Amino acid sequence: MSAFSTFTDETFRSLRTRNFRLFFTGQVISQIGNWMTLVVQTLLVLKITNSGIALGVLMVSQYGPVLLLGPWAGLIADRSDKRRLLMAVQSMAMLQSFVLAALAFMPHPPLYGLYLAALFGGITLAFDHPARRAFVVEMVEIQDVPNAVSLNSALMTGSRIVGPALAGLALATIGFGWAFIADGVSYIAVIVAFAMMRTSELQRSTPAKRESGQIRAGFRYARSVPDIWTPLIMMAVVGTLTYNFQVVFPLFTTRDLGGSKVTFTLLFSVMSMGALVGALAAARRRHIALRTVALSSIAFGAGMAVMSVTPNIWLAYPVSFLIGLASIAFLTAATGIFQINSTPEMRGRVLALQAMVFLGSTPIGGPILGWICERYGARWGIAVGAVAAIGAGLWGMSRVRARSNAVGNLPDQLGA
Repeated sequence: MSAFSTFTDETFRSLRTRNFRLFFTGQVISQIGNWMTLVVQTLLVLKITNSGIALGVLMVSQYGPVLLLGPWAGLIADRSDKRRLLMAVQSMAMLQSFVLAALAFMPHPPLYGLYLAALFGGITLAFDHPARRAFVVEMVEIQDVPNAVSLNSALMTGSRIVGPALAGLALATIGFGWAFIADGVSYIAVIVAFAMMRTSELQRSTPAKRESGQIRAGFRYARSVPDIWTPLIMMAVVGTLTYNFQVVFPLFTTRDLGGSKVTFTLLFSVMSMGALVGALAAARRRHIALRTVALSSIAFGAGMAVMSVTPNIWLAYPVSFLIGLASIAFLTAATGIFQINSTPEMRGRVLALQAMVFLGSTPIGGPILGWICERYGARWGIAVGAVAAIGAGLWGMSRVRARSNAVGNLPDQLGA
């Protein structure tokens, strides 16, 4: 067997499972369309208002529901047949795209309508995130979960590159309304993929029973498991202050580096390429260590620190590639730990907590970093993110060492 065959077999081993292969194929089409809609929706609001405040309200509408509805969404994921729940959620997302298309075709699209559509999409995202991530564990063997998580991250990253590019092409050729329709049609692929799955091959978990206090039980469970609580705290800090690229980097590239909006797009694309490489590299590992999460956070922060003092755009490009690589290493390792170390009846609630602290923190961290950038400059906004990621990583390493000492310096290896 050639080295290339060995590499591909190891990197893409989860795709040997038919159900995951169907899931992956449907997600490729759907996520590209989803990113296209996010960009088109943002540009439509910007066209109507030419206001940064309006974009901030749009961001809160998109991600606020994840923060507010996370516990209930996770509980529903634990109680439900996840495949059927995801089919319903994807149908809701398809409806949102068609509503956006109807609004875009109006001579004067109402801003409140776009906000309501974004809010509906945020509600959909709140239920999609825990169910989709928990469903990954039901499609593959437990030893392949890290690989499936990394491939899913690579898919998301690749769609983040292709989707915005297609958005620009769509706006230049067919306009806002038809771009939204194209996204709506893309959801058919993932719904069909779910319908074609062999349910007998799924490793289904027993749905959680309907009892009082189940949301509180999810919080208590996460708090009681160090291998869940530690990366959850780290992700809350990093998600709030470090991952708000869409706030700090446009200001950094235009004000500090003298670039344009195109410059930011290129920088973001290079960062996404780094993330794609990192996700594919992570797909080869079979075990996930808490140490990996902590070290990735430190590397992420180090990259941000270097970026904060980068003097020109030409040096910013390679640094952004490394930031993308380290950031996805952190995200995939943390996500894998949540999935492997959660019991089946609690997995949805744990992954909903992840969505709350990661996606739901965006409306909190965004305004804070925006104020810092306006008051002190974008470099300081990036530096704050660097300190947050390095601090979270160092704290994570202290927890690793404390646990190792407690068990007689045994290796801190999860999933072994």
